[in-house]
Amino acid sequence: MREIEPVQVAKRRRDAALAHLARSVPYVRHLGVEFDRRGDELTARLPFDEKLIGNPRIPALHGGAIGAFLEITALMELAWALTWERMEGGGAGAAEIEAGRFPPWPKTIDFTIDYMRSGLPRDVYARARVARMGRRYASVHVEGWQDNRGRPIAQATGHFLMPEGAA
Repeated sequence: MREIEPVQVAKRRRDAALAHLARSVPYVRHLGVEFDRRGDELTARLPFDEKLIGNPRIPALHGGAIGAFLEITALMELAWALTWERMEGGGAGAAEIEAGRFPPWPKTIDFTIDYMRSGLPRDVYARARVARMGRRYASVHVEGWQDNRGRPIAQATGHFLMPEGAA
């Protein structure tokens, strides 16, 4: 019978795994994307940086930076779901995660972005929702906003090829 660990220990393990998972992607580090975990829900944050400005006259964030951020958020949501599943399962899967060996990442099939308003020179937040995740395929919807979640600056839908052995 598996021993139940204290809640605070489990939270620290999960937060450490999430931070390690995010740091394992060079482009995530380059953009400075951060993730906040509450239970199994992730909120991503793209901190404002001058290098993200696409049109200095407005000034507005570059659409490519916003699109990349949304795709990173969708992929991280899927990768975290696979990681969470292994951590919750305990045993060898949890030990692999703690050693920094994560499940393979899903691969993007297509990603469609709807830009709804200009991104202002400030932080951007995003949350992804997995619409469907099977053994071979996943569909994810993601919304990005700045000051008001009810007024998204962009939204996207992505389809992903899941790694072998997922779900």
